[in-house]
Amino acid sequence: MNEKHKNYTHPDQFNLLAFPGFADVEMLLFILVLLMYLLAVLGNLIIIALICVAPQLHTPMYFFLCNLAFQDIVYISAIQPKLMAITITGDHSISFPGCISQIFLFIFCLDTEFFLLTAMAYDRYVAICVPLRYSVIMNKSVCTLLAVTVWLLAGFNALVHSLLISNLFFCKSHELNHFFCELKTLLSLSCSDITANLIIIFVEGFFIGLFPFILIFTSYMFIISAVLKIRSPAGQIKAFSRCSSHLIVVILLYGTSLSFYMKPESEHSQEQDKILSMVYVAVVPVLNPLVYSLRNKEVLKALKKTGLNRKH
Repeated sequence: MNEKHKNYTHPDQFNLLAFPGFADVEMLLFILVLLMYLLAVLGNLIIIALICVAPQLHTPMYFFLCNLAFQDIVYISAIQPKLMAITITGDHSISFPGCISQIFLFIFCLDTEFFLLTAMAYDRYVAICVPLRYSVIMNKSVCTLLAVTVWLLAGFNALVHSLLISNLFFCKSHELNHFFCELKTLLSLSCSDITANLIIIFVEGFFIGLFPFILIFTSYMFIISAVLKIRSPAGQIKAFSRCSSHLIVVILLYGTSLSFYMKPESEHSQEQDKILSMVYVAVVPVLNPLVYSLRNKEVLKALKKTGLNRKH
């Protein structure tokens, strides 16, 4: 052990401050978080079940959407139950291993979502810009390889962060001003040298955040250019409708997550951080199934055919 840290030990637990400003309305907060959690889990389970049972949805786009839905369930389940437990019991403690687990799942799922949205953008590019070669380029083997690569890369990056965090010492405070063990907040409490952590965050901010966004943006530039060349207005509307749902999710996720990690620190930044985190941790998993189902005619048709959308 380093001489500087010989008197420091790893904490047994942290205290998540969550939302102290909502102390007077904890029951209302619990109900809101519970509703978001149930909507996200139920909505994404329906998407997964629908894609599995509806043959017309056995396409690359819905294969990636199924992966995205599964990721959303893991994502929200890693964080929201603990927040609900805090609001209903008043117990703000979380064990050190539990905190590391949250960090692993948080990074794992966020990275997976970035990569999956990039794969979905590429799928839309091929479908609209080179439709005659779509079945050749986006074949089953390619889609499977892309999905496996996404999960492995995200898992590896999450493991690296988790191992680095687990070796840090925390001598400043054991109180986290957040509703889950968020990486940036946790690093601010460490008295160890966090240079390696910050370098990795900076590097991956480009390769996992900015670079996929550039790929998505470039894909949509080609897509928009190709769509504008379609002479039929009906054809243009159909092509845009196929991409609009994906674009909405991309804008929402990147807008909130990049704002969180790139905005300058300020006096009230911690409260802003928690609000931004709530958007991409809780709101995005709720909106994903709604956006991809309500704005997608193929999904709505599959719902009717499978009897999940019967009128009583």
